[in-house]
Amino acid sequence: MSSEVSSLTGRLLVATPALTDPNFERAVVLLLDHDADGSLGVVLNRPTPVDVGDILEPWAELAGAPGVVFQGGPVSLDAALGVALIPGGEGPLGWRRVHGAIGLVDLDAPPEVLAAELGFLRIFAGYAGWGAGQLEQELEEGAWYVVDSEPGDVSSPDPEGLWRAVLRRQRGALALVATYPDDPSLN
Repeated sequence: MSSEVSSLTGRLLVATPALTDPNFERAVVLLLDHDADGSLGVVLNRPTPVDVGDILEPWAELAGAPGVVFQGGPVSLDAALGVALIPGGEGPLGWRRVHGAIGLVDLDAPPEVLAAELGFLRIFAGYAGWGAGQLEQELEEGAWYVVDSEPGDVSSPDPEGLWRAVLRRQRGALALVATYPDDPSLN
């Protein structure tokens, strides 16, 4: 493998049916950072029963439906990340563009600074992280499909259905994977 890593920042990792690690089974991960030093992302389809207001009250009003915290991954579950859609322009202070309209919110910033420009906000507890070369190894092993993200993936009103929805919109054989049964032994 060359030392040159093509950045996958802003793309989705969609777990293949072969990936059975309970942290990532049927996961859809938005990559927020990917370079030679490693990768960081959030799992978009793991809502928790915890209301945003229970842990980040100032942001509760701005959090999109469902207004719950999502489990972003198995790393640093006590840390919160805000992922927001801000269409057009540069975006306000307290927001850093990751890809297109998708960016990270500084949750220490006053919410009112971002409120006017915020298209959508989702709060994640924890994240998914990979060390240098680790994600590339998993890709070579066939653990993930890499597909383009759409802003609607972050704001999906049906996060539990996101795995199938993302696969269904792909071309060719990959779309057929969306029909893969939850338990192949019952097939």
